Amino acid sequence: MEILRLIEITKRFGGLEAVNRVSLDIREGEILGLIGPNGAGKTTLFNLVSGHITPETGAIEFQGNKINGLKPFQICRLGIGRTFQIVKPFGEATVLENVIIGGLNRVSSILEARKIAQKELEFVDLQSKAYTYAHNLPVGDRKRLEVARALATQPQMLLLDEPIGGLNPSETESLVEIIRKIQTRGVTIFLIEHVMSAVMKLSERIVVLNYGKIIAEGTPAQISKNKEVIAAYLGEEYALP
Repeated sequence: MEILRLIEITKRFGGLEAVNRVSLDIREGEILGLIGPNGAGKTTLFNLVSGHITPETGAIEFQGNKINGLKPFQICRLGIGRTFQIVKPFGEATVLENVIIGGLNRVSSILEARKIAQKELEFVDLQSKAYTYAHNLPVGDRKRLEVARALATQPQMLLLDEPIGGLNPSETESLVEIIRKIQTRGVTIFLIEHVMSAVMKLSERIVVLNYGKIIAEGTPAQISKNKEVIAAYLGEEYALP
């Protein structure tokens, strides 16, 4: 069953078609990877789904309902959470306070939002830094804070925009495990990532975007053997002998 449908979505910036007639179905409970070169339109697609920008043409449906034109906070309340490629926590607030802010998009009680925040900080293993100011966190902890804040909105679907970029190998493995655990909670995950080892481990399907168009879709094994994807993005190390 599809949780999200994109139907002939187009977004232009001046004369540039950043997203060009993209149609895509995302199945409930899956992890779908979205890959492609820088400038391919991946983050633009996330911004369209989350309501930060609106498409010129096409429709976006979440759980069968059209969400075009809704504000980001409205889409979040419907059940779509997201992280951002450039992590910008509220630096002068504590880690706990940052996640409480996420919870308040779903509940009106500070006490209830605090309980949600404490649970999500434990989930991403940041409970020991709950009272640390966010600007003091290293990049690995900031990435996990971003995930915890998104989870506090209690999403049914989570858009993860390069959550692993910039992490060392042990931090990468830790976040890969966190993403797997998020899926076991019944959350559908739409993942943008350039760290191909992580994408291949996590994704059940992968969609490849280039110049705003989908050029391939399939399992990780199929994508790693696709000559057009190798030429456009993956490089010769993925080519078959």
